[in-house]
Amino acid sequence: MKAFLDDRQRGHDPRHFMANGAVLPNPEVPGRIDILLAAARAAGARFATPPDAGLGPIAALHTAEYIDFLRRIHARWSRIEGAGPEVIPNIHPASRADGYPASATGQAGWHQADTACPIGAGTWDAAYWSAQSAIAAADAVAGGARAAYALCRPPGHHAFADLAGGFCFLNNAGIAAERLRQAGLRPAILDIDVHHGNGTQGMFYARGDVLTVSIHADPARFYPFFWGHAQERGQGAGQGANLNLPLPRGTGDDPYLDTLAAGLRRIDAFAADVVVVATGLDAHVDDPFRGLGLTTPGFARIGAAIAAAGRPLVLVQEGGYISDALGPALSALLTGVQQRMAP
Repeated sequence: MKAFLDDRQRGHDPRHFMANGAVLPNPEVPGRIDILLAAARAAGARFATPPDAGLGPIAALHTAEYIDFLRRIHARWSRIEGAGPEVIPNIHPASRADGYPASATGQAGWHQADTACPIGAGTWDAAYWSAQSAIAAADAVAGGARAAYALCRPPGHHAFADLAGGFCFLNNAGIAAERLRQAGLRPAILDIDVHHGNGTQGMFYARGDVLTVSIHADPARFYPFFWGHAQERGQGAGQGANLNLPLPRGTGDDPYLDTLAAGLRRIDAFAADVVVVATGLDAHVDDPFRGLGLTTPGFARIGAAIAAAGRPLVLVQEGGYISDALGPALSALLTGVQQRMAP
């Protein structure tokens, strides 16, 4: 399987995030790359450095205002007397219709949804090359590969068109899907991360040309809380092109695979000819977030089920945090894909 990673993706090295009022070490660390890289290679992935496709594929989904913010905000923030080393918002607008401030502090609140997406000196470059890895994987599949894996870090599925959140800055899976659509294909995004892909949903919610399907822990009591409920089906031209399949906390392999079958049926009905898999591994029972209860053999079954549907796959790395299960889960998933992928 072709795979893509740029070493500049290590440059984002966040120190903190806040959960339940506590300042904690940020789990989305560069060390994830080494674990995922070794695991993908063990499953037969052959890595290359992505070419630079430029800003255009990113700007196709993210606003110019937001891109400018991400590129410049750390330098602006660093000029504030007494500012911390990372851009972390302390105020947010009550409504996205509120006024847009001129200050770095106010713009941080506008463009960062929560305290889990701190911006440091290396964040923009890392996010840019993470997106380029997804673009390269999409291009490989558009060019005839049956499957390609993008080791995207930082991840992307919580990023909206103009809003970072949940460790995410640029929406890699969405960027890959739009790249495929512009190549003349009809993409679906299948998100298997334990958290709902709220940014991905938001990007395509009023569009009918990209199907979004997310299988995740029920957000009634789990991040991202405000999105990911079953009644969210899209709007306008996107009505019926968004499917959320929330699961009870602790759901294991067999009921998860039943739910995945329902998601794949919707992809069939959409007549997608390529699937972008937002490849979260944090649904594993041993992941630190403890949302669902999948096993390593369960990930092999998931990969096989997705591949058995017969469509080319762009696998874009999302969550999955450091534990003894992280590498084996990715190896199992990719092995399952390759064993069932049609030649």
